Amino acid sequence: MIRKKICLLGSFAVGKTSLVQRFIKGIFSDKYHTTLGVKVDKKTFVIDDTDIEFIIWDLAGEDDFMTVRQSYLRGTSAYLLVVDGTRNETLETALSLHQRMQQENESIPFVLLLNKSDLKMQWDLDVKKIKQLKESGWNILETSAKNNDAVDESFKLLALALIEKQR
Repeated sequence: MIRKKICLLGSFAVGKTSLVQRFIKGIFSDKYHTTLGVKVDKKTFVIDDTDIEFIIWDLAGEDDFMTVRQSYLRGTSAYLLVVDGTRNETLETALSLHQRMQQENESIPFVLLLNKSDLKMQWDLDVKKIKQLKESGWNILETSAKNNDAVDESFKLLALALIEKQR
């Protein structure tokens, strides 16, 4: 069995907790609940005949007043960067968090999630920046916890990257 710590990183209210709840419990709630500090969940699943247990750290969002504690990031095996498609500034926060994570361990797998695809008509993202990131090899998925768009796929991409890394 592969047992790995996974972190969800991003600004406040980008949908990190909703994505975790959709992945773990298969549910979605419209009610907003602020994460204070960190909430830890587990999920065991099988990919390519490999048992995987993700210990998922849902970290409080980062903004001008609050930064993610470096101690929460230690021991992370992979991470999801979550962006709210309707707020371009959340992309900049995600890129900053990514830079911090890569300073600690530049070979750590990650996926950038452009969340709230159910609100795509309201998206306000820097399309050129997203295109540059894709061209530079970033894994980028459009997700929606509400509609369950690409949620499982997001975690599966991390799992496959971790399996490959162990070979």
